[in-house]
Amino acid sequence: MHPLDFLWIFFILVSLQPALQKRLLQGARRRLIARIEADRKSRVILLMHRQETLSFLGLPFMRYIDINDSEEVLRVLDATPPEMPVDVVLHTPGGLVLASTQIARALHQRQGKTTVFVPHHAMSGGTMIALAADEIVMTSHAVLGPVDPQLGQCPAASLLRVVQQKPIAEISDQTLILADQAHKAIEQVRFTIHELLADKLPAEKANELAEMLSEGRWTHDFAITADVAKQFGLSVSTEMPPDIMLMMELYPQPMQTQPTVEHLPTPHQTQPDRPAQRRP
Repeated sequence: MHPLDFLWIFFILVSLQPALQKRLLQGARRRLIARIEADRKSRVILLMHRQETLSFLGLPFMRYIDINDSEEVLRVLDATPPEMPVDVVLHTPGGLVLASTQIARALHQRQGKTTVFVPHHAMSGGTMIALAADEIVMTSHAVLGPVDPQLGQCPAASLLRVVQQKPIAEISDQTLILADQAHKAIEQVRFTIHELLADKLPAEKANELAEMLSEGRWTHDFAITADVAKQFGLSVSTEMPPDIMLMMELYPQPMQTQPTVEHLPTPHQTQPDRPAQRRP
């Protein structure tokens, strides 16, 4: 065989490696999903958003909950028997209010038990989906977040405060329009959160929590840990199944030229000190 033939074979194998690796990961995920469903006798749905890298430009962009996600989740739920438990694994920075609301309401209306697993974080719209579940399972360091709406790059609550604190003559028409939209957005989200919590908490507590999470009391990335969520009165467990954490390993971040975190693949074990050996 000519040496150039080996070179062509090498380039073909290198070009096929990403596709092969993707197929292997997909196969591993499906086998693990099947194992979790068999163990829990449930329907498992993964809603995972990782930072992706464009293959040509190499520019990172963040994925989020969008209409495609809600349509796919709704199709799966419609195809699942109403009494069958549903387990949703959430790993997301949030996303569109409409898409998140559709998923949350669909989960909330199910007859069977719904459980949301949060291995690391489910912020904003992800938190809205988590509030729809009968039970939220988080690791001790996982976080939820406020669901206060954002208009473009501006928090809706901050737009309202601008209008309240400045003379109206000094405020542009565009800002006034945005503030009007901000007021409506906050009320809509508050109404949705109350709807999801009304059958889980006393009426007064549901109202208080819906207002607290939607009014912009904190920054949008405020971390609500499992302990804080329990203080809010939510049904939260920290008994995270090992298979759920294993699933996260099957959704690796796109590899960069230099990894930002490195560690040994096995747990570190402290070796006992060896006694000094005497020489004869």
